[in-house]
Amino acid sequence: MGQNSPMPESRERTDEGRAAESTQAEGAALAPAELDERERLALHAASEKKAHDLVVLDLREVASFTDYFVIASGTNVRQVQAIADAVQEQLRKQLRVKPARVEGYNSAEWVLLDYGDFIFHVFEEKSRRFYDLERLWRDAARVPLPPEVAGGEDAGGGSLRDAR
Repeated sequence: MGQNSPMPESRERTDEGRAAESTQAEGAALAPAELDERERLALHAASEKKAHDLVVLDLREVASFTDYFVIASGTNVRQVQAIADAVQEQLRKQLRVKPARVEGYNSAEWVLLDYGDFIFHVFEEKSRRFYDLERLWRDAARVPLPPEVAGGEDAGGGSLRDAR
């Protein structure tokens, strides 16, 4: 996959992902999205590095390669790398989880961290506007951010700095 490719071609699913597929295959509607510990920790790590415009898209009903997109923005290349580093470090340290693939880190206009059933995207602001994943995946439901990350989401916030 090239550095600016929109997403990986194939995906190895976790037990959680398989359970959701099995429920869907039985004809039952998917339950409202509940972020697991990994997604919550990734959001928190990004927020601690002052990521902004945090968004989680539930792709379970519209895609088969992953369950969620977690999207964040940084104001410049160095911040994008710092956000990606913090997400990887916290997931590795606290949960012993590593991404299956990291794309775009060196140019850092768009860094993709592929954790299988969720993909964390960190964009430089201009690249986020250009690729506009929220519009591209507009059929996906938006997942409410956890309160410790949302901190003033109603007021247009999206990072812990807004809650302080």
